[in-house]
Amino acid sequence: MQAELEQHIENDENSNRKNGSTPKTVKSAAGSFELNTPRDRAGTFEPQIVKKHQTHLTDELERKIIGLFALGTSYQDIRRHIEEIYGISVSNGTINAVTDKLLPELQAWRERELERIYPIVWLDAIHYKIKENGHFITKAVYTILGLNVEGKKTTWPVLVRA
Repeated sequence: MQAELEQHIENDENSNRKNGSTPKTVKSAAGSFELNTPRDRAGTFEPQIVKKHQTHLTDELERKIIGLFALGTSYQDIRRHIEEIYGISVSNGTINAVTDKLLPELQAWRERELERIYPIVWLDAIHYKIKENGHFITKAVYTILGLNVEGKKTTWPVLVRA
């Protein structure tokens, strides 16, 4: 929102400048958090990320959290990105509540009906060193990709093996 304000002031033909911020409480599925909305002297700034009088976490912000999570971003990095972009401090509980919305879709994907025949199947693995019970061990993350008779690709759930 700070960047939005700076852009607004830069494009404003009248003499205008920053004028502090106004705190507001924004509610989400996992609870509430404080957000400092920047202001301008002329009172003409209308933020687009979190609009004036908006008191609920937007679907767009939730989609961004889910998108970052789907890319494998840690909760700590998600919090840092949201803080940098929106100036909002979100807790692990909030991020967890948002990402938990994926669980029913993930379960449906795991239980979907598969083709009976896949003429071509690719199997690949990436090995990671992870810390488990205080010791570093190597685990493989397998990706399985199948090509059905119509030429459509299908992926299977990722398997992790020690």
